[in-house]
Amino acid sequence: MAFSRLLPAAPALAASMWPVLPTVLLGTVCLLLMIGLSLVFPDLGTWWTASGIIAVTVAAAYGSHVRLQRERTLFQVRLVADAAQQVVLSPLPRRFRSVEIESLYLAAAAEARIGGDFYEAADTPYGLRLLIGDVRGKGLPAVGAAAAIVNAFREAAYDEADMTDVARRLDASSTRYNAAFPPEGPMERFATALLVEIPHEGRHIDILNCGHPPPLLLHRGKLRVLEPALPSPLLSLAELIGSHYNVDTYDFVPGDLLLLYTDGIAETRAHDGEFFPLATWMRRQPPTAPRELLTALHRDLLRHSRGRLDDDIAALAVRLRDPES
Repeated sequence: MAFSRLLPAAPALAASMWPVLPTVLLGTVCLLLMIGLSLVFPDLGTWWTASGIIAVTVAAAYGSHVRLQRERTLFQVRLVADAAQQVVLSPLPRRFRSVEIESLYLAAAAEARIGGDFYEAADTPYGLRLLIGDVRGKGLPAVGAAAAIVNAFREAAYDEADMTDVARRLDASSTRYNAAFPPEGPMERFATALLVEIPHEGRHIDILNCGHPPPLLLHRGKLRVLEPALPSPLLSLAELIGSHYNVDTYDFVPGDLLLLYTDGIAETRAHDGEFFPLATWMRRQPPTAPRELLTALHRDLLRHSRGRLDDDIAALAVRLRDPES
């Protein structure tokens, strides 16, 4: 009797893993088994149990159908997300002439491939130009705003000789996007951004910082935080706070390692609320290739946060090599 009462549970459990047809077949087997048991044990309450098996099988078949539809929908959404990632965060070559580069991106949402953080690199006639930034907010609106900025950079980086003009183009693109797709709620949508130019012939870098976390430069074991001398306006806020852009120049010699990152890295918290000590961590790193640096950063971020990220994370690691090597 105890065994017969468990038969209706079999198709219900099968629906969580199997397609519709195997679920129905299992329910049919359970029904036939119940009928066979009733021939040996007439007092099992066969018709009540058989009715339960039929009802559970029908419900389980419908549940299996709905589950498969949702899985197909999620699969299509992931394909679209992968395509969006290729548009916004296209894969970067690991070397531009004498510059090695590696990228890292981690989305905070469990099922997301992409968020509001962005980066790009372009080998232009004026040198290698890099972009990294972070759109305020999450979800599809932030992705659209990031795509508008990245696409503007891909054009302006080749067209404009002056980085301040590149920044103005990015600001104009961000402003147009926000006007066409205004954010929900009273808060303005804006983006922080960092532009870096590494000339082909020189051993220095030019940095234009639009309210972004300052990059870290590791030179012969000594760490330098590249704070801007004068702040530049955040993207889409130039009309409110002025459009004066400032470019800072720093030495950048072979062997130096430059880390560009978004605030999600510095604001990664441990279970006790302690922020990830990025500057201290960077000082402890030995001379290494950009790929190994970001691999270690990825590992230590997940270890510090115990695998739980509260914000999107993006980083670019850049190292200058001797042109002959």
